[in-house]
Amino acid sequence: MARYALAAASAVVSATLVVGVAGCGAFSREPTQAPASVAASPSPSSTMFDNDPTRFGPDVVRYAAEAAIDPQLLMAILYNESYKPHDPEFQRSWLKLNPGASLGIANMHEAAFDDTKRGRFEDRDWLELPDDPKLAIRAAAWYLHDLAARLPATWAAPYTKDELLALGYNAGPSSMLEFADGAQPGPVAQAYLDKLHDNWANAAAAVK
Repeated sequence: MARYALAAASAVVSATLVVGVAGCGAFSREPTQAPASVAASPSPSSTMFDNDPTRFGPDVVRYAAEAAIDPQLLMAILYNESYKPHDPEFQRSWLKLNPGASLGIANMHEAAFDDTKRGRFEDRDWLELPDDPKLAIRAAAWYLHDLAARLPATWAAPYTKDELLALGYNAGPSSMLEFADGAQPGPVAQAYLDKLHDNWANAAAAVK
């Protein structure tokens, strides 16, 4: 019995690590200006996989307007990022295992959040993101705003502005500019863009 119990425990830890590693990669990017003992495995909660962002439609519309970005894009980004467990306790536990993890329903890294909050909501802290979805949405909106400010007036690649901003959200501003110049996205960035297209209609419905 002890051997079976040990095997089961190992499986839980392995599953947790897989989820955490995947979560780090999905929002792997540079911040806007900057060059986003082992803890016990987090325990699943009843809200751990309740990641449907549709209920945040009014907040998405509000903060997209504040940051002057497309609310459909912001909602589609939240759909893209909804693969990862957003339960606050899970995120805090995973942060102990991986200090470089991303937090909140928009999966934002600390450096990106700190860059984005300057002159806007400087009294807020990155560690608040797991418990404050509205702050996470607002930060994501302004990050997209800052990415848009870095785009040239025209670009050679056959991408829309929203597509380039989504690529920038996933791969970073420098990569976004390379894609605008015609560079081909790698498998991860392309998968993110494909997922955005898949989520586009649902995002439109959610922000009506």
